[in-house]
Amino acid sequence: MIDFKPSINFWHDFKSNQTAGMWLFLGSRRSLQIVRPSIMQLVFWGILGGSANTLFSWLSAGEVGEFNSQGLVSYALWPFIALIVGIFLSQRINNPRLMLVPALLWLVLDTHIALLQSLIQYLGLLDVLPYALYDYLPTVFMVLFVWQSLAVVWVFARELHWPWWERALIIAATLFTLVVWQMSVKNQPIWKVEESPPVFEEDAFYAQNRLLNKALETIQLGEFAQSHWYFMGVAGAGYQDVFMSEIERIREQFDTRFGTFGRSIALVNNPSTRLSLPVASTTSMELALRRIGQQMNRESDVLFLYMTSHGLPNRFEMENAPLDLTQVDPKWLKDALDRSGVRWRVIVISACYSGSFVSALQDDNTLIITASAADRASFGCSNEADYTYFGRAFFDQAMREQPSIRQAFVQASETVAKWEKAQGFDPSEPQWSMGKNMELMLPQLEQHLFPSTKVDVPAAKPQLTSHTAATQH
Repeated sequence: MIDFKPSINFWHDFKSNQTAGMWLFLGSRRSLQIVRPSIMQLVFWGILGGSANTLFSWLSAGEVGEFNSQGLVSYALWPFIALIVGIFLSQRINNPRLMLVPALLWLVLDTHIALLQSLIQYLGLLDVLPYALYDYLPTVFMVLFVWQSLAVVWVFARELHWPWWERALIIAATLFTLVVWQMSVKNQPIWKVEESPPVFEEDAFYAQNRLLNKALETIQLGEFAQSHWYFMGVAGAGYQDVFMSEIERIREQFDTRFGTFGRSIALVNNPSTRLSLPVASTTSMELALRRIGQQMNRESDVLFLYMTSHGLPNRFEMENAPLDLTQVDPKWLKDALDRSGVRWRVIVISACYSGSFVSALQDDNTLIITASAADRASFGCSNEADYTYFGRAFFDQAMREQPSIRQAFVQASETVAKWEKAQGFDPSEPQWSMGKNMELMLPQLEQHLFPSTKVDVPAAKPQLTSHTAATQH
């Protein structure tokens, strides 16, 4: 016979039940010794549990969306089942006060778990959690949810001395019910974000041809007597604003500080720029490269191509839903550059696994910089950010402070390594590869990019290895 202590007052009972929930989390039968069941406690903890789970759902939805009453009904299923179990147990052992205990203990533990999950989710939104933890959070949350139900079964099974086969049967049935329930209601959270199919507006559809032609027409001719830098920026993935923001900021930096005004173009995939900037696609990229090749002085002008997006090995992502865009691969990019007639090239690619582009793009007249090695991820992609990690370190910091691209790359590599180490990320290992002709030409070209740069005899060519950045630290 389980002897429950009598109720004293609301707040005393509240504290006792809170402590009982902590013991329940540990699977201890002590939770049954200190729990104080009552209708008021059941209702109050039910309200707290529903509120805590609503908070967690709201944070998981990214603080957007709307309240979904069906999700709250689905949540209430479990304490209702626990209440039915309590009624059954109270009749089985002839103890009426037992009726509320399973549901009460479940709600107490669930409230605390939901608050813990909300805290973790909030810290994740602030981007202060170690990166490696994010992959395990869904599993951790699922284990916590399963355990809070199994803990109730486990504690009662031990306290009532059920035979082993009965314990196994009830635990198996509970697990099965949890799995079925999770599969059936996973699309019904308490706070729901209604997914709407992406659209490409009619006015944007007709505006794009005009925007691209206008952008191409504004690219000026190079002058025979001096060298000019041409800038081309490509923001590949349209579903995260950081790529758009990065290209816009870097283009402005090049136009105002490095003299590319009238010789720059931005191709951007983002819903907010469809009426103001040409979209990024293999078609628009090839047309832009061809136009730059026609306008520039082939012998003395140089193209600075910056591409930023998500990536996979040998793939730079192009996304602008609902358009079905062709993805950029190293061979296509090399062929497009060769067809353009652009001779001197500085190519910077910021994307995961962007180092996989290096071998295909290498030639004597090209400098290639990538944000990561061929087998490494790069970081800093979020809607809240203005730059990716590499974009901020290289353009917003190093290119403003250093007198050469080589020194800017070294500083940026060191900065990114520090940020990644602080966040617990695997090193991205930015890459550098420069052709022999570009190594001789770059100091002369940099005189126009960095007016204070002196033409010196360049040092030995850096070797392209996965440790290039590390050897220059």
